[in-house]
Amino acid sequence: MKENEVPTKALKKGAVSDMTTGSPMKLILSFAVPLLGGMLFQQFYSLVDTLIVGRFLGVDALAGVGSTGSINFMIIGFCMGVANGFAIPISQRFGAKDYDGVKSYYHHGAILTALFAVVMTVVVCLLSKAILTAMHTPENIFDYAFSYIFTIFLGIPVIYLYNFTSSAIRALGDSKAPVVFLIIASGINIALDLIFIIFFGMGVIGAALATVISQAVSGILCVIYIKRRVPYLHVEKRHKKKRKGYFKVLLSAGLPMGLQYSITAIGSVILQTAVNSLGSVIVAANTAAIRVTVFFSCPFDALGATMTTYGGQNVGANKGERLNTGMKDAGILGIIYSVIAFLILFFLGRQLTGLFIESGVTNRAEVMEYGWIYLSINSAFYILLAFVNIVRFLIQGMGFSGLAVLAGVMEMIGRAAVAFIAVPIFGYPGACFASPTAWLLADIFLFIAYFHCRKKVLARSAPSAA
Repeated sequence: MKENEVPTKALKKGAVSDMTTGSPMKLILSFAVPLLGGMLFQQFYSLVDTLIVGRFLGVDALAGVGSTGSINFMIIGFCMGVANGFAIPISQRFGAKDYDGVKSYYHHGAILTALFAVVMTVVVCLLSKAILTAMHTPENIFDYAFSYIFTIFLGIPVIYLYNFTSSAIRALGDSKAPVVFLIIASGINIALDLIFIIFFGMGVIGAALATVISQAVSGILCVIYIKRRVPYLHVEKRHKKKRKGYFKVLLSAGLPMGLQYSITAIGSVILQTAVNSLGSVIVAANTAAIRVTVFFSCPFDALGATMTTYGGQNVGANKGERLNTGMKDAGILGIIYSVIAFLILFFLGRQLTGLFIESGVTNRAEVMEYGWIYLSINSAFYILLAFVNIVRFLIQGMGFSGLAVLAGVMEMIGRAAVAFIAVPIFGYPGACFASPTAWLLADIFLFIAYFHCRKKVLARSAPSAA
């Protein structure tokens, strides 16, 4: 293939998608629906994972695994954010039809991904016990929490592998292939959960190990797919020439996106610390409710990931005028789903929480009630969450990842304020307002930031438009 030539065969096979032309609503739906399918399946196996832990290992094991949720989000979220951020320059170069730039950024991103993976694995594994201690993890669940999270952290390299390769594929407009690999990995995870926990008696370590192995499989499948089906990412010798400018651009996109997750999670860690002080029953209820919430939040995550690619490609193509339409169409979808999700969780929240606890357990009714309180309060504010994802990831795709970090700061402030003020006064019901408070503060900032960023994009593209 000649330098910077369009791989037309790949286009005909539908391996990539140009989001710079056509109806934004249709493009967003066609990209988000497969992505949503994969996320739902991923969360389904996560739910199954939690069900198996809760039913076969008991409430303490469930609480132990759940107590690691915020630290897991803080560390693994940083890994995912960095890897996803590295794909933003790829989507922008693809939108600009600079295919050599796509390959060069992919190669340089792979180098940075490997470096981050090694350093982070060593650091967080050494600090995991100290972090759990600082979070006041209850003594009766501490060993469960440490065994689970330490094993998860050992798998950081494969988390980076999957997230970088899948993000690079999605940056070209292909949301289907990563979903297929995720579904395959999810099936493997469920099977390994049953084998490791029920047949081998490996406890929470078995649950964590099943997750790590399945993530490794999904990452390897992405690499194989890229080699066989994605010529846009086939790196040649000329693309391997080290350029400091490329590393700088990648880090300016990836680090803020990773920090956004981690800063947001700091508030969750503070909140989890406050929840831990309320006892293992509430920790278990919170764990089950969060698992249900994550499952129902998948459409918001899918919309967010879609808007990153949509924003990146259109900015790369100097089509800033399409940004408002895309945000509006995604917002309509988010609002419709938010209403549906609230109705389901309000009327079925207790039953969904109860799925995680064996019917004969003494505190089952109490866990279900606390879980319903969390689900009904949070889902009442899902419209706020929808726009947090839509606007934040659109801004990131536009190339303003630094501003997304400030949105994460707003979320952290909201959750920390609730942890320090509301929880001591109102107990667990007060903690349930932490996320809605965080979403509201983030939305106020994000809408202001978006219109500022859009103005800059339009000004930058004005000369070429003329």
